[in-house]
Amino acid sequence: MSYESLVAAAAVLAGAIAAVGGFGVGSLLTPVLAAQYGTRTAVAVVAIPHLVGTAVRLVSLWRQVDRQVLLRFGALSAAGGLVGALLNSRLGGSALTLVFATLMLLAGALSVAGLGERLRFGGKGAWVAGAVSGLFGGLVGNQGGIRAAALLGFDLRKEAFVATATAVALVIDGARLPVYLATQGRDIREAGLTVGVAVAGVLAGTFAGVPLLRRIPEAAYKRIVGVLLLSLGIYMLVRGLKGK
Repeated sequence: MSYESLVAAAAVLAGAIAAVGGFGVGSLLTPVLAAQYGTRTAVAVVAIPHLVGTAVRLVSLWRQVDRQVLLRFGALSAAGGLVGALLNSRLGGSALTLVFATLMLLAGALSVAGLGERLRFGGKGAWVAGAVSGLFGGLVGNQGGIRAAALLGFDLRKEAFVATATAVALVIDGARLPVYLATQGRDIREAGLTVGVAVAGVLAGTFAGVPLLRRIPEAAYKRIVGVLLLSLGIYMLVRGLKGK
């Protein structure tokens, strides 16, 4: 299998998972691209298919966005994410990745067990949840998973969950992509073929995943998100242990 074929397969899967769970493009594509370009360039390159997939997903689901949660949770999540990204080089490392993995495993286990529904954020709790999830996601460089875990604490139906997570992600993408283009524009241009393949794959996965989201029973949805979070937690745990 050629490298571009591997990127395409990972991108299709990532787009489909993100359409169902509200996260996954960065989690799946970044390690694939890092093997070829290094982590720093991979994060910048992934931002483009991530933005495109997020925008297309939001076009399909924008009516379902919970505007109250978006304003209360999303604003501080975006701000926290930018602060975390700036602190990443100073505070990042395998220990932080292991803490992130533990949080994902805990959130996933609670959701699969049906206990996550007892957690509810409101008022100041929503602001705190947004800031903490954004900050931690920015520190680790994987905001989607921890954002989804925090959003499980809101009483959102599946379409509203994905739509609101997508709207928050789009705000963050809009803030970070110009920075990547300004600081790593040459590297992104040199990876032009990979960028094109990744964008096409994410779009294909998104178009396949959005109809699938509508077919998932509401009662089973949060448990499915829990399984996705558990999977991300296991991956991050292995990554953190290897980094030691």
